[in-house]
Amino acid sequence: MLARVLSGATIGLESVIIEVQVDIASSGLPSFAIVGLPDKAVEEAKERVRSALKNSGADFPARRITINLAPADLPKVGPSYDLPIALGILVASGQISANLENTLVLGELSLDGSVRHTNGVLAMAMLAKEKKIKKIFLPAVNSEEASVIGDLEIYPVSSVLELFYHLQGTKKITPVPHKPFSGIVSCVNVEFDMGDIRGQENAKRVLEIAAAGDHNVFMKGPPGAGKTMLARALPGILPELTEEEALEVTKIYSITGNLPPGESIIRHRPFRSPHHTISRIGLIGGGSRPAPGEISLAHRGVLFLDEFPEFPHHVIEALRQPMEDGVVTVSRAAGILTFPAEFILVTASNPCPCGYLGDASHSCSCLPGQIQRYQKKISGPIMDRIDLHIDVPAVRIEKLSDEKGKEFREESKTIKKRVQKARDLQSRRFRGIRVLANGRLTTREVKQFCPLSPECRVLLRQAALQMNLSARSYFKIIKVARTIADLAEEKEISPAHIAEALQYRPRQEN
Repeated sequence: MLARVLSGATIGLESVIIEVQVDIASSGLPSFAIVGLPDKAVEEAKERVRSALKNSGADFPARRITINLAPADLPKVGPSYDLPIALGILVASGQISANLENTLVLGELSLDGSVRHTNGVLAMAMLAKEKKIKKIFLPAVNSEEASVIGDLEIYPVSSVLELFYHLQGTKKITPVPHKPFSGIVSCVNVEFDMGDIRGQENAKRVLEIAAAGDHNVFMKGPPGAGKTMLARALPGILPELTEEEALEVTKIYSITGNLPPGESIIRHRPFRSPHHTISRIGLIGGGSRPAPGEISLAHRGVLFLDEFPEFPHHVIEALRQPMEDGVVTVSRAAGILTFPAEFILVTASNPCPCGYLGDASHSCSCLPGQIQRYQKKISGPIMDRIDLHIDVPAVRIEKLSDEKGKEFREESKTIKKRVQKARDLQSRRFRGIRVLANGRLTTREVKQFCPLSPECRVLLRQAALQMNLSARSYFKIIKVARTIADLAEEKEISPAHIAEALQYRPRQEN
């Protein structure tokens, strides 16, 4: 007999329907074969399914069993085909009589027949909705994850036996109710609060601008000045994720297996801080089976690269294209995959190898050649792609021990309100186009949405000549000025906004 069960496969971050075809021959020696480009995990499904069915009380047919995963030219990866294969065998052998039309099934099996956690469930639920499939059977531990997708009957399955009883009508599984995005409570665990940071008012201002407009930041200062603490306080002032953004982020984390247990959807913006020993593939993505890297895991959030010059040169240079395009394209012999990568890049660096160049309280022990080599580790094209450059000086001990000024330090929640207002203003301004923040505007969109007065043009022209600005820097200044104006809730960009934006550009030597 022949049975067909629908399942799904994930290629990069995209999902496709896989038809699990099960044929049990009435003649021939007993065997169990899986075809359709299965990987090792799919091949091993034979032993998991055999044990799961036997330990659940079902009969495993001692016949020639052939499993075809169609389309046959698409590589099949992972253990999510266990449950549809087991269900197909039960149907083909006549142990279950069920209508599986318009039904998607996925899940990994344990040897005792229980259904284990499976990666990529949200992507499968989104695929089912897109293909107008009404029912989906999935692991019970993943049910919360899929419940954010509406117009679906989501059945949480704990074991093969439970699914058997449901399909036979003996004991029905209760579908999981839909949980709308607005009803899910955000639980952001902020590591540092801006109110806990003494001094560094200029750096705080820069991070506020970065959060409001999705601008990249480069911080330079001596050891212990607070660069890392500032970067880790940034998530506390970032605007709330929209529903579309949250689904994008959750889909990436679900497919890569990084979704926190029991969490249905990610409501806070990601913060990724890889070590400087990371490889290019680990940062950008790729591999023999292309997978997203840290820049995609930081999508819609923050990518913090501490000790920036210590990263390998080829790893830093690989950031060029993603920083410009907001996506990274990985080309391999098996195909071309595109991963999203719209992130705020925050970098921290010492001014020299010893860290004390220009510090009034410490003398630098580095030779001129050492300083030059250290600073040249970061190329001009990368620095040009960073919108905001700020020096973070050492905090004087008087400020650290002063408790009287505590009430004047703004907390993150106060700054976040201004950031959210500015981002909401940008959302209304850019309605109808995909751009969500000023930092993502193209050159054409800058001309459309960021008109300048004659006074602003004169000031910017003079600054471009004196500071030897590139064309990219010229437009980045306008985008930063637009964000500064949004934070001030002003409709037009003024010369004061341009002047402040110019402070955050490094001067280029002729």
